[in-house]
Amino acid sequence: MTFPRSPLGDVLELRRPDVPVDGSARYQFAGVKSFGAGVFRSVAKDGSSFAYKTLSRLHTGDFVYPKLMAWEGALGVVPENCDGLYVSPEFCVFTVDRRRVDPRWLDLYFQQPGIWPLLVGGSAGTNVRRRRLHPRNFLRLEFPLPSMDVQRDVLGNVDVLLNDLATVRASHDASRTALNAALLAAYHHISDRANRRPLREVAPLVRRSVDIDFDSLYLELGVRSFGRGTFHKPGLRGADIGNKRLFEIHPGDLVFNIVFAWEGAVAVAVEDDTGRVGSHRFLTCVAAPEEALAEYLCFHFLTQAGLRALGEASPGGAGRNRTLGLQALAAIDVPVPAIDQQRRFVEMLRLRADFLTRLEALHRNCDALKLVILKYGFDDTLRHASPPASPAATRSGRRPVESPPSRSTGERS
Repeated sequence: MTFPRSPLGDVLELRRPDVPVDGSARYQFAGVKSFGAGVFRSVAKDGSSFAYKTLSRLHTGDFVYPKLMAWEGALGVVPENCDGLYVSPEFCVFTVDRRRVDPRWLDLYFQQPGIWPLLVGGSAGTNVRRRRLHPRNFLRLEFPLPSMDVQRDVLGNVDVLLNDLATVRASHDASRTALNAALLAAYHHISDRANRRPLREVAPLVRRSVDIDFDSLYLELGVRSFGRGTFHKPGLRGADIGNKRLFEIHPGDLVFNIVFAWEGAVAVAVEDDTGRVGSHRFLTCVAAPEEALAEYLCFHFLTQAGLRALGEASPGGAGRNRTLGLQALAAIDVPVPAIDQQRRFVEMLRLRADFLTRLEALHRNCDALKLVILKYGFDDTLRHASPPASPAATRSGRRPVESPPSRSTGERS
């Protein structure tokens, strides 16, 4: 049979902001992440710190979205851990008619990327990122609404697989945490009693100035904060560079973004970065071969002690307006264990990098599998055959379910 479709207005009722703001009270806010990532606990604010006169208090099972980013998948059902939190009038909050629809049915339905483009048609605004979804237009949208028995049956089968995916992710996260803890312990084992020397002695600053040719293309390199490595910026024509100075970056360089070094914008350039350049905001240090290894030094600067030293060497105003000084960087004392110890540690780092690469590939597969599961669960054509039973379901003694007939869905996995 085919899923009947109904307007969202048949099962959702808009709640207007009805909590008067008390300037002397403190309010714990909630937010909604884009790309179907759901409702989360956000910041707490004093009533005197914002201009809104009223707020909406959330209840478990409410449906909520921010008017501004709904088209990007920022919609979701309020979980138990967000019950009682507040949102501003910039959020639309709806009570769900649980006699006709399970809130989780709505939650999973709107986690599908294929649904989000439908929201654009009801969003007003010419600037893509400033589009606002009016609740009146949202409530007109139709969605599949089978009986409660069918919803429960589909959700039961979908939950089996999604719970197993969550278990896999939790196992991956535990492995990542254990590996990082082991690396940190190994670092302290070789570093805590090592001799300390100024960075300029073991990895001096090296500047390779580039002569700008107006007709040439220059590929810039960036460094992400929080130890997340390098990335490639779009190329710039020499004629568009203006007065900016550029410097060559070579594989193996220890690279600092002087504006964000204090928050971990430190990385080692890799082979894929060959031919890239950086502006004056990027400092490159080259480790003396028999003294230190760039990968070890990079790890050091991403520890609490290393970040603290970079922060002290980055004077500036409040917030993010802080700049790493050249001389201050060169003067930072760093631990310098025996080079053989550093080599063994760097080999551990490379093993971790290989493991994390494989882990990210597994996470991408899990994400792709989730989309297939959701597409199957909310397909317009209801099949009484259910998704294949997961290994965990079979082991736990749950009733195995039949595989759906094969067909081309056009989905990539």
